[in-house]
Amino acid sequence: MNLKKHHIAFIIACALVLLITGRISVLIGFFALFGTPLFFMKELPPFASTLDRIWQYTFLTICTFIFVFLITPILIIIPLSFNVEPYFTFTEGMMSFDPAAYSLRWYQDIFHNGMTNPDAEGSAWYSDMWNNAQWVRAMRNSFFIAFFATILATSLGTLAALGLSRPEMPYRGLITGLLISPMIVPLVITATGMFFFYSDIGLAKTFPGVILAHTTLGIPFVIITVTATLSGFDQSLIRASQGMGANGWTTFRKVIMPLILPGMISGALFAFITSMDEVVAVIFLADVDQRTIPRQMFSGIREQISPTILAVATILVAISIVLLSVLEILRRRSERMRGLAPS
Repeated sequence: MNLKKHHIAFIIACALVLLITGRISVLIGFFALFGTPLFFMKELPPFASTLDRIWQYTFLTICTFIFVFLITPILIIIPLSFNVEPYFTFTEGMMSFDPAAYSLRWYQDIFHNGMTNPDAEGSAWYSDMWNNAQWVRAMRNSFFIAFFATILATSLGTLAALGLSRPEMPYRGLITGLLISPMIVPLVITATGMFFFYSDIGLAKTFPGVILAHTTLGIPFVIITVTATLSGFDQSLIRASQGMGANGWTTFRKVIMPLILPGMISGALFAFITSMDEVVAVIFLADVDQRTIPRQMFSGIREQISPTILAVATILVAISIVLLSVLEILRRRSERMRGLAPS
């Protein structure tokens, strides 16, 4: 079989990536198993030996390499989204930092692509943009689906976590494994099963069907985060609340919810990010009217390659950074509430 040169280059590149990542994983495991706890510290104590210092510097070098290896592809798309030319490569003007080589045209194309009358003014332009612009419609669908999927996933996942946290709950391990299976089973298998099941009951190619599919994928994250928050929960607080005459809803609202709220919010953010990033289930279950941002990006790469995709990706990266920052703030707040970290 004759392979073209770029096919051979692609195979070699993939092999190198797998080889490098595999060696890095082995090295990190080696450090974790045979290294001393000292090289995990930010600053080594004065009594640290020369070997400890060598181990720590080597470990930090490997971690830095991993960080650069993972973050570089994300950082590259940001300057490319401001390219004035319709290319996916850095031009000579961009490399020389010529202001004329940078433009916001691809961000403007997010609002103009698909409009019937982009030269309209006032309310007519906004109406045309809101109803006909392809990327705007995809963003609207993504946020709409993610909002309701997050509410359902957070509610159902929290209820499941509360039940699984009870010591008298039978078969907790089996039930937990079944509930978090959507994040373990290959997504294409889950999406295929959803397609046949939803087609039989008339939910395929509808907004409720896509929302339920995203809810199924988001519930495991809520269960994991809320269960982790409940790991140190004192069940005697519930009995004390009930002994003082509080009903189940009052006990949950006044006693349980304030303690598990950081876990609920963290799980909700994970469910939201999962919904915003999901493309496989949308390909199987959604129609043109339910097309989301990842589905629009997938279609754009296949049918009409444009740097507009990079502009949308940059916006999604910014949203992810904001959400992850909120997650980190909530994590630290949760640790302070449980006395695991200094205030």
